[in-house]
This record gives sequence, C-alpha cells and structure tokens, in this order.
Amino acid sequence: MTKKKKDNKSTIADKTSENVAEQQEAVNQTEQEVAEEVEQEVEISEVDKLTADLAEAKDKYLRLYSEFDNYRRRTAKEKLDLMLTAGEKIIAELIPVLDDFERALKSADSKKEASVTEGLSLISQKLEKILQSQGLKVMETPEGTKFDPEIHEAITQIPAPSKKLKGKIVDTIEKGYYLSEKVIRFAKVVTGS
Repeated sequence: MTKKKKDNKSTIADKTSENVAEQQEAVNQTEQEVAEEVEQEVEISEVDKLTADLAEAKDKYLRLYSEFDNYRRRTAKEKLDLMLTAGEKIIAELIPVLDDFERALKSADSKKEASVTEGLSLISQKLEKILQSQGLKVMETPEGTKFDPEIHEAITQIPAPSKKLKGKIVDTIEKGYYLSEKVIRFAKVVTGS
C-alpha cells in the first residue's frame, strides 16, 4: 500500500499542480483579456478626445474665418465711404461761396453791368460743375414740401398763406446739399403754422 499511497499522492500532487497551472493559465488569460479591453477603451477614449479636439478646432477656424470676412467687408465699405466723402470738409467750406455767387447774380441783374453778370454767371456755373463732379447735389425743397427734420432746418414759422401749407415749407432761405447721399448742409426753411 505504500506504493499505492505514493502513486496516489503523486497523482493528487500532479492533479493539484495541473489545477494550479490551469487556474494560473486562466488568471493569465483573464488578465490579458482585461488588459486588451482596457487598451481598447483607452484607444476609444483617445479617438473620442481627438474627434472632440478636431471639432473644436474646426469651430474656432470657422469663427475666425467669419470674423475676418466681416472685418474685410467692413474695411472695404469704410474705404469706399472715405473715398466718396474725402473732400467733404473743403466742399462744405465752398458751399457759402456758391451762395455768394447766387446773391451777386441776383443783385447784378441790371443791364448796365451785363458783362459783370455774365462773368459771375460763368464762374458760378464752373464752380457748380466742379462740385457736382465731386458728388455734391442740391437738395430740392419746393414750396409745399412736407417738413422733414432729418434734412431741413426750420428757421422760423409764419402763418400759413393757405391751409395746404400748414406744417409744410413756405419758403427756402438757404439751399441744402447732399454729398453722396449724405446731408452736408441742411436746407434752412420757413414753415407754415
């Protein structure tokens, strides 16, 4: 029996060592599977992170592009406006000269001074053409036009000569002017009350 016991003991030891080896192999396999799953999760989370970073970078790029495009349009518009109104100050200072020429022509209407009147008229027309070529336009304010505080300046009010002229322009004291659709001098008018 001793031999049987020894064989039995060695068989049990062999089985135990096989079980331990199998268990160790199962543990190793489980650890390897867990490590692979963790590695896959890390790869997935890295992909998600990179995707999110890419989306954020695209968003920043689109916003920056839009801001630049708006800036480019705004500066182009400002340059155009500047070019159109570059001489606004000088033109505004020359408008009283036009008024003086009109007054001189009205006062020199006598036949004795026909040559002077003709000379003043030619100079006045030349000055008007030059200013018109720079974008100056006369503001039309005929009698009976509705008063608009955006383009007219009421100097005084008088009793309206007729009911149709109540709240409307009765007379124009000084012409108004536009420079490229911008009012550079308001028309000075008399309104009816």
